[in-house]
Amino acid sequence: MQEHGIIQSMSRKGNCWDNAVSESFFHTLKTELVHHQRYQTRAEAKQDIFEYIEVFYNRERLHSANHYVSPVDYEMQLKSA
Repeated sequence: MQEHGIIQSMSRKGNCWDNAVSESFFHTLKTELVHHQRYQTRAEAKQDIFEYIEVFYNRERLHSANHYVSPVDYEMQLKSA
């Protein structure tokens, strides 16, 4: 990482807060979509996951961290404020 000028994003040992948002997203993805599917190909899985994220998760799913609006609607509210 040093060789490429990359700064690692890690806090102190045992402090898991850096990954909390990512872990929450992947838990949601798995419980709402992936664990309910049997994909025949990797391409099928990639397409289904893409649609879940871009069509449902970002545009329709309500997020408590965004005052129960979708990420797209939350961003629109911020831009119009």
